[in-house]
Amino acid sequence: MGVGKKINPKTSKQPISIHSGQTPSGQIPASLVTKTFSFPTGEEMSSPAIQRTSVQRLPTFKDRTTSSSTPSSSSSLLDSFASDPIFSKFLSSDFDSTRFSSDALSSGTAAARAEKIQDGIRLLEKQLRSEVLSRHDDLLSQLSSVKDADTSLTSIRSAVSTLQSSVRRIRSEIADPNRQIRSKTVQLSNLHFTVDLLQSTVRVVRLSKKLRDVMAEPDAQKLDLSKAAQLHSEILRLCDENDLSGVAPIDEELKLVYEAGQRLRSEGMKALERGLEGFNQAEVGAGLQVFYNLGELRSTVDGLINKYKAQGVKSVSVALDMKTISSGGGFGGPGGIQRSGTPQIGSGGKAKEALWQRMGVCMDQLHSVVVAIWHLQRVLSKKRDPFTHVLLLDEVMQDGDPILTARVWEAIVKSFANQMKSTFTASSFVKEIFTVGYPKLLAMIENLVERISRDTDVKGVLPAITVEGRDQLVGAIEVFQTAFLALCLSRLSDLVNIVFPMSNRGSVPSKEHISRIISRIQEEIEAVQLDARLTLLVLREISKVLLLLAQRAEYQISTGPEARQISGPATPAQIKNFTLCQHLQDIHGSISAMTKGLPSIASDILSPALNTIYEVACDSVTSLFQSMLERLESCILEIHNQNFGSTDNNSSSYMEELQKHISHFRNEFLSKLLPSSAKVISIGTENICTRLVRSMASRVLIFFIRHAALVRPLSESGKLRMARDMAELELAVGQNLFPVEQLGAPYRALRALRPIIFLETSQLSASPLLQDLPPSVILHHLYSRGPDELQSPMQRNKLSPVQYSLWLDSQGEDQIWKGIKATLDDYAVQVKARGDKEFSPVYPLMLSIGSSITESNVVSRKSNTIN
Repeated sequence: MGVGKKINPKTSKQPISIHSGQTPSGQIPASLVTKTFSFPTGEEMSSPAIQRTSVQRLPTFKDRTTSSSTPSSSSSLLDSFASDPIFSKFLSSDFDSTRFSSDALSSGTAAARAEKIQDGIRLLEKQLRSEVLSRHDDLLSQLSSVKDADTSLTSIRSAVSTLQSSVRRIRSEIADPNRQIRSKTVQLSNLHFTVDLLQSTVRVVRLSKKLRDVMAEPDAQKLDLSKAAQLHSEILRLCDENDLSGVAPIDEELKLVYEAGQRLRSEGMKALERGLEGFNQAEVGAGLQVFYNLGELRSTVDGLINKYKAQGVKSVSVALDMKTISSGGGFGGPGGIQRSGTPQIGSGGKAKEALWQRMGVCMDQLHSVVVAIWHLQRVLSKKRDPFTHVLLLDEVMQDGDPILTARVWEAIVKSFANQMKSTFTASSFVKEIFTVGYPKLLAMIENLVERISRDTDVKGVLPAITVEGRDQLVGAIEVFQTAFLALCLSRLSDLVNIVFPMSNRGSVPSKEHISRIISRIQEEIEAVQLDARLTLLVLREISKVLLLLAQRAEYQISTGPEARQISGPATPAQIKNFTLCQHLQDIHGSISAMTKGLPSIASDILSPALNTIYEVACDSVTSLFQSMLERLESCILEIHNQNFGSTDNNSSSYMEELQKHISHFRNEFLSKLLPSSAKVISIGTENICTRLVRSMASRVLIFFIRHAALVRPLSESGKLRMARDMAELELAVGQNLFPVEQLGAPYRALRALRPIIFLETSQLSASPLLQDLPPSVILHHLYSRGPDELQSPMQRNKLSPVQYSLWLDSQGEDQIWKGIKATLDDYAVQVKARGDKEFSPVYPLMLSIGSSITESNVVSRKSNTIN
């Protein structure tokens, strides 16, 4: 062992060489001399990574590594080396002999260290010898196991050699039969392949002969295309499956088969196209069956769809091609279409007519295309292959694919929309024609959609066009719709601006101007009335124009004292307002009459604008009517200054004044405002002015009844005078304002009050006339029959007739009854205070009438709660 050799007894596995003469036990056999053994540690012996050799598996091999123990001297020696400052370095894993020698030389103790290392080497050799001696028996036992292993290996080598010679003999015996079997197998396979090839060839030849026989039919109408296609497909399938290419007879037959295939495709396509053009389901089904048998159904259908798509797109392009229109119309060159798309002078009418003709042709072509594709789709969805029962539609469509008509319609709509947008921007001539004639263009499209829907309306079959598809085609011309509506609004707005100029406020349009506006509006409605949707769009534009007209008319209305005066003849400002009112009245009546035949939604669209017209018309004369009504009410209020308690039976001055004002209003104002009012009223039709007059007449009667009931005292002569005043009022109102019999409740109340004032108090409760009078009127009249201490609410609260009348206008019957009930309660307190035992006969009657008001209010509230 040299200097610098690492020794780690715990982990190292160094081979131990045993030489003769090194053991004290005597001579070692020659076979064991110089044999080297490795003693694995216990961990290596137990590791699954170490495979046991065949020698180790011999029964004579024994592992005795665990039988011996390490002597204590070995352990103490290693411990002393580990604690020694010099020897411990040799145990280090990173020991460097060069560095150790260098350190020893530099320290000047090299000789001493060398001597110490020699001592250590001697100690280790001594310890190693001691280890060998202590394990002598184990080493001999291991040598015996190795000898047994060598013996076993020798016998195994002999057996293996014998086995190898047997294998060689067997190989030589079976090699020749194997070669023969392999050869025969190849021969058999070739025979089978040849037989299959011959059988396939014979079958192909037979099928080819059948195909020639079928195709030999000279009459194409009698040719069985479906059978021929089936034979053609089967022949090609056999050739492909059996790889018959290169067989001379087959190659000759295939030439004829391919020629037959071309004829089959041609005849099948002819039958298919004839069926689609004539809507013959049998021919379409026969053509589809041919291509199904040929295995080309999907590609054929796709080709047809692309073909019809191209036809539809081309028809749209040709229809909107101004160069085509020019050449077709015979007016190209001088006076023909210019590059800008605008015809020169003298050719605009011809170009316009040619454009509409081409659009009509385009609609017909699109109809034919869509219906043909729908017919194809219909047959595909019904026909099944007679042998496999496969639905043909399933062969050309997969899940999620759009239907055939949708694919064609989508292409047509897209092309149509693009062409329309391009034409709108590129050709001012076409833009003008389609904008002005948009209703005609829309009617063409609607007619196209209607024709397609009608022709494809078959029970159990999907229609060719859905509602969404129709909207898509209409949306393609939306740019012209927007321009048309803008043109419609512009035409009407310009007319309104001419009739009602902002620069001249004092001008009043003539009746002819108003008639022009009404006629223009009617023309706009009539131009689009065949299409409900477009009609509503135009009505929205008309509504805008009506609002503009109302605004301009309102600007022309005269205001101020001159417009409100009623004492003299009608002033120019009032006559101007009358004219505006009549004009607005004519517009309101005419437009309302136009919408009667239209759907209710049309009235809803125009209602806001018509209401504005109505309000402006009313505003033009409302101040006049209000002034006149105030004058008439002031005349009626004079009734309280008359003495109806005396025996004087003279005529009432207030009534004479009232009659004079009503007659003056009729002669100076209503005659100009309503020149034909009598006729209008007689036939039962009312306009804005007649409604105002009717409202005034009703108010005059109601106001008179109210204050006539408040008259107190009322003697018998006073009753006669009151009755005469009622008759004169009825005559004045009926002759000058409005037929009183058409006023309804106010007239019935006036007619009921006249006999009631002559009835005895005891007869009042049972009189049916009470139903025609408001309870408050009856209660107020009963005050005139009661004692003086029974004060009316007007007397009790010290109100003037005007103040009390205003209070009555703002209150309902129940509130009026509360005021009357307070006076009755005061009267009852006074009677009880005097000690009287009886009340005036009117007291219980008034309480009874008042209780009926309360009960009716309770019932009304319950009804409202339930509702």
